[in-house]
Parts: sequence; C-alpha cells; structure tokens
Amino acid sequence: MKEKHVRIRIEQCLTLAKASNCPRRKFGALLLDPERNVILMDGYNGGPRGGGRLCGGEECLRDTRGVVSGTRMEIGCHHAEMNVVCNCAASGVPTKGAMLIVTGEPCLMCAKIIHHAGITRVIVVGGGYAGENGLGYLVKHGVQVDTVDGPQDPRLSSVPMGDES
Repeated sequence: MKEKHVRIRIEQCLTLAKASNCPRRKFGALLLDPERNVILMDGYNGGPRGGGRLCGGEECLRDTRGVVSGTRMEIGCHHAEMNVVCNCAASGVPTKGAMLIVTGEPCLMCAKIIHHAGITRVIVVGGGYAGENGLGYLVKHGVQVDTVDGPQDPRLSSVPMGDES
C-alpha cells in the first residue's frame, strides 16, 4: 500500500474508535487487504454485541478497582482487535495475509488472536494505551509491527510535570 493510503486508513481507524462506548479508552481496528487497499472488516472496543452493558456501566471497573493493565481480562470491554477477528469469522472473511491497523498497542491476548488469525502486519497508532502489551509476542512470532504517531494515553497527560514516580 502507498504511504498516503496507509495514512488515510489510519484516519479512518481513529474515527472508527469514536464509536466505542468504553468510558476509559476508545480503540478502533481496521483489517485490510494490503494488495487491493480495501477494508475487510472493522471493529472497536465496547460491550457485548447487541447492546449489552459494559462491565461497570458508565464507569470503568479497571480504573475504579485499580486493575493493573494486562491482568484480570474478565474485567473490561471486548477489545477492538478481538472484535475484528470475530466479525471476520462470523462473516466468512479470511484474515490470512491481512494487515491490521489498531489505535493502541494490543494486549497479549489480542496479540495471540492476531497471530493465530494469520494477520501478517500490524500498524499500531503509537502513544496509545500505556501498559502491558503484546507487541513482543507479535514480533517473536513473525508478525511485522510498525508504529506511527497518534493520540496519547490520557492517563499519561494527567501526571504532573516532574512527578513521574
């Protein structure tokens, strides 16, 4: 894909993330056919399909309970990357050889799903979610990972200057 097309797809992915109803962080993910420059599927994080409630309603239980990133996966939204792959499975859309753009670093669980789905390249809109992630897993298992600049995790900007402890 040409660089200008990648930038356009990143903008689309950032816009898609706005559909999320998660009160903590809005993630979007686009699965692309890199040879034809077409979107195969999209997804964003949020509650269960069909309008199911989020785990904490209007509040994020991960924040209110102080759950460390990358742990207690039973708490929180359905992840954008998971939704993309599951939407593909439900619709009969092949994922092998596809490229994924995601608006934050995938967690380890999503990294495993990405790898096992046969996705060969992941573009991460950098500066995303701060915490444990699955980028090392993806690289270790032969998935090409590229990062581009993007919006920062809002929790990082709330730390007073000089007080990063």
